[in-house]
Amino acid sequence: MALQKWIDQSTPLPGAPGVRRLDLTPETWHECAKDVATSGGRFCALWADGVAEVTVFAAAICEPAVLLLSLELPGPAATYPSLADIFPAAARMQRAAADLCGVRARDFDQRPWLRHAAWPADYLPLVTGTPPVASRESAVDQYSFVRVSGDGVHEIPVGPVHAGTIEPGHFRFSVVGEKVLKLEERLGYVHKGIEQRFSELDANQGHRLAARVSGDSAVAYSWAYCQALEGIAGATIPARASWLRALALESERIANHLGDLGALGNDAGFAFGLAQFSRLKELWLRAIESALGQRYLMDYVVPGGVFTNPQEHKLAELAACAARIAEEAVVIRAIYDEHAGVRDRFAAAGIVTPELAAQLGLCGLAGRASAQDHDLRVDMPSAPYNELAVRKFASREGDVAARVAVRFDELQESSRLVAEIVRKIPQTAFRSVFSLPADAGMGVGMIEGWRGPVLIALRIGPDGRIQRCHPHDPSSQNWPVLEHAIIGNIVPDFPLINKSFNLTYSGHDL
Repeated sequence: MALQKWIDQSTPLPGAPGVRRLDLTPETWHECAKDVATSGGRFCALWADGVAEVTVFAAAICEPAVLLLSLELPGPAATYPSLADIFPAAARMQRAAADLCGVRARDFDQRPWLRHAAWPADYLPLVTGTPPVASRESAVDQYSFVRVSGDGVHEIPVGPVHAGTIEPGHFRFSVVGEKVLKLEERLGYVHKGIEQRFSELDANQGHRLAARVSGDSAVAYSWAYCQALEGIAGATIPARASWLRALALESERIANHLGDLGALGNDAGFAFGLAQFSRLKELWLRAIESALGQRYLMDYVVPGGVFTNPQEHKLAELAACAARIAEEAVVIRAIYDEHAGVRDRFAAAGIVTPELAAQLGLCGLAGRASAQDHDLRVDMPSAPYNELAVRKFASREGDVAARVAVRFDELQESSRLVAEIVRKIPQTAFRSVFSLPADAGMGVGMIEGWRGPVLIALRIGPDGRIQRCHPHDPSSQNWPVLEHAIIGNIVPDFPLINKSFNLTYSGHDL
């Protein structure tokens, strides 16, 4: 009942099903968040928006609604009550909002998060509106990591530069021998100015940038963007277009699961797994390119529908390829399960208990492996998922083995969904044309990507240009959980545990 009173005060927002905006005051901001938490609501995202006046937004999934909490502040120097004591995942998002818009959460971590001295401390990229003067030097931040003291405790700094093509992130281990007592992450090294770049684009161009926020989730991001844009316009896309978007999304899910299952086998010292899943992933990417025109589908989802209309025989070939891959994956899974060395590395490594997962807000695939049985395709489905009866797969074990098992299960389910989509896809137009209303406004898109829920908050001005676009990746909730998953494990197991989450740096750093 406590939550219902807030829902009753909220108003619908265009875009994803069930999104509602709730305008709050500094006095009710924290109270509402506490009621959301006690009622089982799940924190999703926090960001700031505005120039002369700055609004802090926080999104929470409160099935069957998504509440967008809104707190208007008098300017970029203002402070507001922190939500991190209720939702721990909010802490870093509040720090990012301070770096970008100036507003600061009171009584919590004030260290910079994204800036890394890349711009002057008094320059606010999403408020100031102009690039910093090139001649101005930015002082290097004296970043204070949390120290652990005691007999035999020492620190191991890893990164931010890693071997090969791995994205940059710094990991500060406090260890006794090889056992990890504490891990503290520092991210933000691949901050690219994505949110500022959005504000330079026409609304009909934004889907291309959204698809490149995190390339392994191109379909999820571009669909969420288009969902928000089409909601603002009041546009209804053709039925075939929504089914083709779902086909692309499941294809993206399959590709990522194939890549991860191979990499996880390799991190466990089982090169056979990497070889086999790399082969299957290449076959799948070629099949996607043949049917939909691109290997990684960065430009497939467009406003009003999809970019190309695949021929029926190409769709049939894609479904047949998915079926073959699913059959081979069953055989390889049995090999993984029977291999003593792989079992030993996977089992009981990187455990996140269901209780800890719930407390920290672990979401998506990693969350389902720790009994957080949530999936927007089932819980709050966008068309055509309301007609597909997606099956959810979960575990209570919360270790690497559980996250591997969920991937295997979801690989099979996505292969089944590909066949069902191809069988049921309607013969209508694949794209429609629409125009934005004169007053435009704000919309929110939410799509369950392969990692978890992807959110796009979009605000468009009367001139049809983007005033603000905030893309949110589920990695933002899940990165802090990795710090807990490694505790009590040995340092050499970190690459394996890290890979079992496979979180994005690019989608987090923006």
